[in-house]
Amino acid sequence: MRRRELILLGGAETAARPLRAQQKAMPVIGFLGVASPGPYAPFVAAFHQGLSETGYVEGQNFAIEFRWAEGHYNRLPALAAHLVSRRVEVVVTSGGRASALAAKTASSTIPIVSVIGGDPVAAGLIASLARPGGNLTGVSALTVELMAKRLELLSELVPHSRVIALLVNPNNPTAERIIQDLQDAARAKGMQLPVLKASAEGEFETAFASLVQLEAGGLVVGGDPLFFARRDQLVALASRHAVPAIYESREYVTAGGLISYGSSLAAAYRQTGIYAGKILKGVKPADLPVEQPTRFELVINLKTAKALGLTIPHSMLMLADEIIE
Repeated sequence: MRRRELILLGGAETAARPLRAQQKAMPVIGFLGVASPGPYAPFVAAFHQGLSETGYVEGQNFAIEFRWAEGHYNRLPALAAHLVSRRVEVVVTSGGRASALAAKTASSTIPIVSVIGGDPVAAGLIASLARPGGNLTGVSALTVELMAKRLELLSELVPHSRVIALLVNPNNPTAERIIQDLQDAARAKGMQLPVLKASAEGEFETAFASLVQLEAGGLVVGGDPLFFARRDQLVALASRHAVPAIYESREYVTAGGLISYGSSLAAAYRQTGIYAGKILKGVKPADLPVEQPTRFELVINLKTAKALGLTIPHSMLMLADEIIE
């Protein structure tokens, strides 16, 4: 081989090195979810929207790796550890406290942005909302804190019922807190609150069948990623058993559920995208306060109410943010 050809080849190799380095430098976001990708697709889209608002587009200047636990909480630690081993720049967690705890246990240095359903301070995830400290920040959706309000709203729809049941996933770390809060609220109203538990979709049928034996006049569905992912099934069961039920978010009501009260989950995931983008630009999670919603949506499905033989109080209709007819 001639000397000139060697020089040209050497120059080409030298020029290629910065290109390869640039390709390797594309940041990777790890996304850890409790549920499954299909039902959470709208929220992943909202997450991407938040990222785009900070200038990040997947495939152009960042990549993303998803890990889904498919409703199995015990899979989260291994999935989180695998993302950490991939040396991702940021870990985004979906599905509440369990996924956030798994990520934080897996790494105390990689930035974590979480959508959290309960109190992140009480859970030991952060030092305070305003100054999280450590490597985790995100959005607190206040799903647990709104459970008593949901019981109150449902009791207005079934004022003569002294028994309203609660459905929870016992594997959810917030389940005991939800049970305690709602039992206290029910006791204050002179009501009974039997607790039904389901940790797999195969257990939903049994839980709903017991409502008849309990003579429950309504059902409060606890917030849980598995429940959200199987919302169509839960709504269908509530319809089949003619049980008025209240849920955590509007997605249940658009699927045919009776009523929901809670913050916008889509807005929460959009904010996680914004935070992830800021962290990719160099902002530390400790300097990003944990956001809390300031607006809560009351959504009512009048078609479902009519099928259940319920009359929605005018005062409640006036307060509704959305009415589905």
